[in-house]
Amino acid sequence: MTDDESRDHVVPGSEEELSTADVRGYDFRGEFDFRELIDSYETTGFQATQLAEAIDIAERMQDEDATIYLTCTSNIISSGLREVVAALVREGYVDVLITTSGSLTEDVIKTAKPFKMGKWDVDEAELRERGINRLGNIFVPSDRYVWLEEYLYDFFDDFFAEKKIRTPTAFARELGETLEDEDSVLKQAADNDVPVYCPALTDAEVGNFLYYYRQGYDSEVGIEILDDYDSLIEDGMLADTTGLIAVGGGVPKHHAIMTNLFRGGADYVVYISTGMEGDGSLSGAPPNEAVSWGKIKEAEKNYTQIEAEATLVFPLLVAGAFDL
Repeated sequence: MTDDESRDHVVPGSEEELSTADVRGYDFRGEFDFRELIDSYETTGFQATQLAEAIDIAERMQDEDATIYLTCTSNIISSGLREVVAALVREGYVDVLITTSGSLTEDVIKTAKPFKMGKWDVDEAELRERGINRLGNIFVPSDRYVWLEEYLYDFFDDFFAEKKIRTPTAFARELGETLEDEDSVLKQAADNDVPVYCPALTDAEVGNFLYYYRQGYDSEVGIEILDDYDSLIEDGMLADTTGLIAVGGGVPKHHAIMTNLFRGGADYVVYISTGMEGDGSLSGAPPNEAVSWGKIKEAEKNYTQIEAEATLVFPLLVAGAFDL
C-alpha cells in the first residue's frame, strides 16, 4: 500500500458542499440579548438545537390554536417548576393537564408549607430519624404529610357528601377550589376551567388517605376512572388540532398520546426526557416510536425530543415559546 492509498483511508476526499446552516453559537460581544441567545440554539448543535426545534413546534401549536396537553410527573411539582406550570395554566396556554397523584399531593402541601433545599449526599438513616424525606436534593419534612392528612380528611367529608363515587378530575377541581395560593397548579386549573386528569390517583399519599378514610369513615366512597377516560378521548376527537408537551414520561405522557390515538394521533409533540430508549420503556420511547402506533401523526417537523433534565430546559422552552 502506498502513502497516497493510506492517506485516502485517513482523510477521504469530499467534493459535496452541504447546504445546511453553519454551526455557530451565541456572540457574547456587545449587549446581552436573551432572545438572540435562544435563537442561537438552532445552530449550536446537540440538545440546544433540539430545544430550538421544541420552541418552534410549541409556537406552531399556538399559531394553529391547537388544544394543548401538558403532561408532567410529580417530581416536576416537587421542584421549582411548579410555578412554571402554574403560570402556563394561569395565562391560558394549557387546555388539558395530565399528571400523577404526587403532583396533587405536593401542590396542596406547598400552599401551606414549603419544601426545603437539601443535598444529594446525606446520611439517609439519620434523615429518617429526623423525619425528613429526600427527593433528590430537596427535603420534605414529614410534618407536611401530617398536615395534609388533616386537610384532606376535612375535604373528603365535603367531596363525598352528595355523591359516593367521584372522578379524579372532580377531585382535582374541587380540591383546587379550596386553595388560595396563586402559585398552586390546582387552584389555577380550577380558576381557569382546565381539567386535571390523574389516572393513577391512588399512587401517592392521596391514595393512602383515601384508603384510611374509606376504612374508618365511609366504606361506600370510591374513585371511578373510566368516566375521565371517556371525556379525555371524546374531547380529543372534537379538537381540530392537538399539541402535546410531555415533561417526563410514565402514565401522564402515555395517557396523552394513547387518547390521541382515537383521533388519528397528536398533531404536534414535544418530549422532555432523560429516559433511555434501549430498555423499551415508555418513558424512554422517543416520539417516532409513537408514530408507529398511530399516537403521533407523521408530518414535516411536527415532533421532537429534548434529551435533558427538565429543570434545566423547561423554563427555557416556556420563555422562548410563550408570551408570559
